[in-house]
Amino acid sequence: MSTVLAERPRHLSLTTTPGTAALATAAPGADWSIRPLDAPLGAEVHGIDASQPLTASQVWALKQALKQHHILLLRGQQLEDPQFQRFTSYFGSVFRAPTNVPVLGSSDPYGGDTPDIVKVANVDDGVLGNQELSAHADHHWTPVPSSGSLLYALEVPRAGGDTTWVNLAAAYDTLDAATRAEIDALQLITYNPFLRRLKPLAGGHATYRTPDIEPVTPFEVHPLVRTHPESGRKILYLGEATEVEVVGVDPAYGAALVARLRAHLLQPRFAYTHRWQVGDIVYWDNQATLHARTAFDAADRRLLKRISLSGSRPF
Repeated sequence: MSTVLAERPRHLSLTTTPGTAALATAAPGADWSIRPLDAPLGAEVHGIDASQPLTASQVWALKQALKQHHILLLRGQQLEDPQFQRFTSYFGSVFRAPTNVPVLGSSDPYGGDTPDIVKVANVDDGVLGNQELSAHADHHWTPVPSSGSLLYALEVPRAGGDTTWVNLAAAYDTLDAATRAEIDALQLITYNPFLRRLKPLAGGHATYRTPDIEPVTPFEVHPLVRTHPESGRKILYLGEATEVEVVGVDPAYGAALVARLRAHLLQPRFAYTHRWQVGDIVYWDNQATLHARTAFDAADRRLLKRISLSGSRPF
């Protein structure tokens, strides 16, 4: 079972970006606000209707709040697909994976086009079913991973299906100085789980690739510690259970290092768990967080719609 999901608390003390204040944000006299959650990441947006055009001050405030808090929550929204797409477009263009790199929603097992809106559901033509999902960053294995995603809830189960986000900036900041020096220059391969499903391992899933395991291709090399392209913060860019390999190190050392780093980042003090309500939109920074999901009863319906935004090559 996922460590984050097994130990997650509902409310934790607030962690903010160094040098910033944990205060509500709004233009003077405005009837909208952005209020930090009582958690290690996240802020709730009040008074903004995502189905309507936004003002310049609202867009700017949302962008700054995401940079500081990593996830934004809007409740009680009612949007048709074109309105959801327009709202998302304030924050960037839609993510496109290379045609030979499969991602969630790809039209072909080996890649291909993805719809602008991916239906994350256990009903109709949805993807991901009802199983538990370990903590991961979307599109980590692509050459240019997405910068963020927006997930809009239309139907939610009676219990389960909760999403936990992990603050990877805080996880890096709280490493001891010796560990930061040890990992700052290392490179990591995160192997594509969709390609690995086409070439399954005889012994089951591997969370670290050793020399006896044939790698899946294509693969991409990214920093183990990436720099956030807007805030400049250092990010521990590592998922909970995806197959990975530290480049150029002894396999035993690499596997032990990854296990140690995963145990660190999966501590509940870095996590916020969201219980979905119909009408919720959560916008998260895919460059600075992981997200995981609890399982839920297959007899219940869960339908959410996701749009992912293009990003930049990690550095």
